[in-house]
Amino acid sequence: MLIDTFELRPAQRHYDLAIAHAPIRGIYTATHQPRLIVIDKENGGKADALNAGVNVSRAPIFCSMDADSLLEPDALLRAVRPFVEDPERTVAVGGTVRIANGCVISHGRVVEVRPPRNLLALLQTVEYLRAFLMARLAWSRINALTIISGAFGLFRRARVIEVGGYTHGTVGEDMELVVKLHRLMRDKRQPYRVAFVPEPVCWTEAPESFRVLGRQRARWHRGALETFERHRDMLVKPRYGRVGFVGFGYILLVDVLGPIIELLGYLLIPAFWAAGVLSTDYLLAFLAVSFTFGVVISVGALALEESELRRFPRARHLVLLTAMAVLENFGYRQINNLWRLRGVWQYLRKSQSWGTMTRRGFGPTGGGAAT
Repeated sequence: MLIDTFELRPAQRHYDLAIAHAPIRGIYTATHQPRLIVIDKENGGKADALNAGVNVSRAPIFCSMDADSLLEPDALLRAVRPFVEDPERTVAVGGTVRIANGCVISHGRVVEVRPPRNLLALLQTVEYLRAFLMARLAWSRINALTIISGAFGLFRRARVIEVGGYTHGTVGEDMELVVKLHRLMRDKRQPYRVAFVPEPVCWTEAPESFRVLGRQRARWHRGALETFERHRDMLVKPRYGRVGFVGFGYILLVDVLGPIIELLGYLLIPAFWAAGVLSTDYLLAFLAVSFTFGVVISVGALALEESELRRFPRARHLVLLTAMAVLENFGYRQINNLWRLRGVWQYLRKSQSWGTMTRRGFGPTGGGAAT
């Protein structure tokens, strides 16, 4: 399909095997778009394909994306800014990832932003806003950001080659690469920066069924656990500074222990209340504080998005998303924890399966992703 669409022709292109990957069968270029290079290689998984792209590329900075994602026209220009402003220290930059479901998409561009019609996609829209515009922005400020989304990230090619590229045998290759870059620069005792920039936006298609979303979240959690296991010796070591103390401490509390502790809370708190150990007043106060905190964080992320990026032009869309910011705390968060527990179980079983990730696509009949 690529050959027919872009009139690709076989080409000779020298490249170094700086990073190991499955054999390349051929390299193609387009007659009318000479900067387009397509690699045909033996299947070795996502990390292996990314490593082949790193080897064949020649620019000092490369961008990695997922196949179900679209960049805004100025996203690369905005994302490369930290490399231009601080070329000596910047090794990686991530941008904002937004949900494309429901948006009007034409010729590979989002021409009108609309909230998804699917309830699960709506809940994920609020979830993504909170994760990127609150959490990752804060982690970036203290230079302890341990993940740049595989959907959209820029990296300094020389540093990625120095750490051996993307790691095989993990489903969290994006997080694994960022942690390896932190480790490299800390071991070399060189000043560096792993940054998050909110202005560049990448639009991605979110799962619209519980089955597919559950597979995705279990895989994400399994990837975080695999990275923590590989680099657990970084935890609270002075050499690794904030990454070791704060970044890995957060992974330990939230990803390693969090799902189990949360499950115990769901089981023990009602049991203690039923047994009379926990007073009704304390139970209600605890639930009120817990749910209010979650709602405030989600609504705050939505307000920040509107003040900074202004991607939702209609007031009724903001009202709908505000309602979702409240609703996600009552059921969706708890289901997410069950999916994370599934990821723990898969990690303990050493599973490397990705599972089927059904997508509707960005074409004219893409349904939830395009109109």
